[in-house]
Amino acid sequence: MIYSGKEYKRIIVIGCSGSGKSTFSRKLAEITDLPLIHLDAAFWQENWTHLSREEFDIWLESEVQKDRWIIDGNYNRTLEMRLKHADTVIDFRIPRYQCLSGVIKRYFKYRNTSRLDMAKGCNEKIDFDFLKFIWNFNKKDIPQNDEKIRKYPNADHIIFTSRKQSEEFLKLIQSAVY
Repeated sequence: MIYSGKEYKRIIVIGCSGSGKSTFSRKLAEITDLPLIHLDAAFWQENWTHLSREEFDIWLESEVQKDRWIIDGNYNRTLEMRLKHADTVIDFRIPRYQCLSGVIKRYFKYRNTSRLDMAKGCNEKIDFDFLKFIWNFNKKDIPQNDEKIRKYPNADHIIFTSRKQSEEFLKLIQSAVY
């Protein structure tokens, strides 16, 4: 993917749950033909079982060594591992009420089923802790992410504060590719 005269081949997409990052990542992968990795789909195994931290870290370390990828997901504990190899960070900073709305819409769309970016049996769910995480994301997680991103100035940091901005970005990339 070429943007601002620079070729991007290793892209991290982060942001609050419900911000639209997975939908954006799928569309960006289709346009750019970069392989897409959903961290949720790798970590969560069938029926909400999950890899151990060690298994997940070993798997992720092998993925970030590859030449081309889009990695969708927060997993703040592993953000620096990804930043060491990334050339681009796409950061969704959507207002929390829009993220909450996105999660609620997603729940009703996928209720009793698994999303495309989740393993079989990981049916969509909402609980108080998840809603609390979303409510506090902008105050708690963004400052932590920014601190980590500043350590890796070689990665361009693109921030979207609205879904409209992300859609305009995709149109721009698509026009550059075709």
